[in-house]
This record gives sequence, C-alpha cells and structure tokens, in this order.
Amino acid sequence: MAQPRHHLDRLVLAAAALFAVPLVAAGPADERISLFDGKTFAGWEGNLQMFRIEEGAIVGGNLQTKIPNNEFLCTTKEYGDFELRLKFKVAGEGVNAGVQFRTKRIPNHHEVIGYQADIGQKYWGALYDESRRKKMLAQPTPEVLAKAAKPDDWNEYVIRAEGKRIQLWLNGVQTVDYTEAEDGIEEKGIIAVQIHGGPPSEAWYKDITIEELNK
Repeated sequence: MAQPRHHLDRLVLAAAALFAVPLVAAGPADERISLFDGKTFAGWEGNLQMFRIEEGAIVGGNLQTKIPNNEFLCTTKEYGDFELRLKFKVAGEGVNAGVQFRTKRIPNHHEVIGYQADIGQKYWGALYDESRRKKMLAQPTPEVLAKAAKPDDWNEYVIRAEGKRIQLWLNGVQTVDYTEAEDGIEEKGIIAVQIHGGPPSEAWYKDITIEELNK
C-alpha cells in the first residue's frame, strides 16, 4: 500500500537528521578566545618602538633598519595547558622569529626564557628552548619542512601544550611531537611573539586564539 505523502516526508526528514554531519562542530571551537583584537595592544606588553599594528596584525621589526636585539611582545596573562592557533608571515633577508609559550620575562632585560615555536631560515616548525637550554629540542626533517612551510605567504601554527607533551603543526602538517624529559621545566607562562635581532626584517602575527585545556 502506498504511504501518504506527508508520512514519507517525515521519514525523509528523520533520516536526514539521523545521518547529517553538522557543518560546524560544537565543543573546543566554542571555547576559543581571541588574544589580539586586531586594533590595540590590550592584554599585551613589550617594547612598542619595535612593534606596531598594521592591517589587523601585530608587526615586529621593520625593513629599513637593523634590529638591535631580540624583542618580544608578551601577553599579560599566563597559560598552562592549551591549544594556541595563529597566522604569521615574515619578510626580509635572514629573517628569524618565533612564538614563545610557557615563557617568563627575564627581569630588567629584553630577553625571555621558555619554549619557542621557531620561524625562519631552516628552523620553521622546530621547537627551541629560548635562553634556558639554548638548543633545538625537536625539529622536522627537511622533507617534512618542504611540505609544510610557505616562506613567502601567510602560515598557520597550531601549538598544543598538555602536561609534558608539546605538539606543533605548521599549515596542518605535524612537525613536532615532543615529551619533556627534564624535571623542573615550567609548565605555565606567557605567550609572546618575537622579532629576532639582526638585519632589517619583519614578522607579522594575526588571528591569535587560544583554548585552555583541563580547566
């Protein structure tokens, strides 16, 4: 026996609801907060002679004059376990930059101490220990780096720190999966963006969001 049309319509709608995949997943994306409003330095501190806001991005350095030393624009709030996302691009010969996390200011000094997701030269996608052990802790192979980095364009970093495990993704390609083996290493600190001392260069950062984990 043929089913009434309105009954078939209800069956179709029920099936569609059962098997449909939402276009936007609920959960972590809803818990992200923006760390930079694109217009002001609210929530940040640093040497504002070396940082400016242009086209909705934080810009460190310039292409006219030498960068005297490393400079960092830092959040005023500290974070422990989190997933940080941001976009960046760099310009200038020999440019070097990075994103600090679980980091501290060194008192009365331009430097900071802590983990860095490195940017520039051969260090894209690498995990460096700034001012502490002063060495690369983990970095991708040249083959992985060739797939991941876009030196002349905007790039995206995803930085996930949870307990002793740190993971980095560059443009969707995982470049680091590192577990801290040394005792006494800080698991909480500020977020900072860097322009490295050296020749005239710029580092641009925008769309900076964070999701705190295990709150």
